[in-house]
Amino acid sequence: MKPETAENLPLLYVKPGCPWCIEVTAFLQENGIGYREKNVGTDTEARAEMIKKSGQQKVPTLDWHGKILADFGVAELVPFLNGLNVKLEDS
Repeated sequence: MKPETAENLPLLYVKPGCPWCIEVTAFLQENGIGYREKNVGTDTEARAEMIKKSGQQKVPTLDWHGKILADFGVAELVPFLNGLNVKLEDS
């Protein structure tokens, strides 16, 4: 498996002021999970990319190496990560 570099980190699409985005980014940081972030509120290319990948326009949307989780909160994120065998610091 390749080491995590900035280019191969999971990609999280967010928008300023989104409470679910704030909750999810805090959860990822608290659990030591690296990710890249794209702001679809200011970056029209990122927004188009997110829509193409997920088929919808809501944030947060996570692209975990081709596995997409869209329009979610921490309650949906935890089982998604568990299904990918991602170790959370508190588990």
